[in-house]
Amino acid sequence: MLKVKICGITQVNDALHACQYGGDALGFIFAKSPRIITPQKAKEIIKRVPEFIAKVGVFVNADRALVLHITRECKLDTLQFHGEESDKYCAFFKKYCKIIKAFRIKDTASIKAIKKYTSVDAYLFDSYSNDFYGGTGYTFSHSLLKNESFNKPIIIAGGINEKNYGKIANLLHPFAFDISSSIESSPGKKDLIKMKNLIKRIKLL
Repeated sequence: MLKVKICGITQVNDALHACQYGGDALGFIFAKSPRIITPQKAKEIIKRVPEFIAKVGVFVNADRALVLHITRECKLDTLQFHGEESDKYCAFFKKYCKIIKAFRIKDTASIKAIKKYTSVDAYLFDSYSNDFYGGTGYTFSHSLLKNESFNKPIIIAGGINEKNYGKIANLLHPFAFDISSSIESSPGKKDLIKMKNLIKRIKLL
């Protein structure tokens, strides 16, 4: 069964409903973003989330000491690196958490460096933007990945919605979908009906 990560969590009500509706992971963004959250607020939300839900901290080119501090403070179990972090940088955190490395897919050249990341647990593919590292709400050309094979689970992000999730799943057979802006009423605030419906549909695949 496909896993679902609900990213950009900023409110406890959204987090609890995401878990209730069948979400498998929650993403907390500790980087410049309309959905940024403070470690203290994330910590308070995580205290109320069931143990079996993955708690993912999203970072962009952050200082290692800062990442470690937030990881311990918030009791994160997964780290998602969404910037230009090297494989060596990612490997440093392996003894603390599971590691997801995100790649912004623009063209075939975007794919070349992916397989050099051997230390991580999963690859996440998102849309490319000059202005943002993620959360754009736009899809990328999934056909670029159609004939690629990866020895890691893959997670697809970028504009996943009720109209395209099935087509993407059939084309790429991902391990999980990462969903954020398509189920929001405003940045950082989830539309509970949209979130419930999309999770339910994905889980039926």
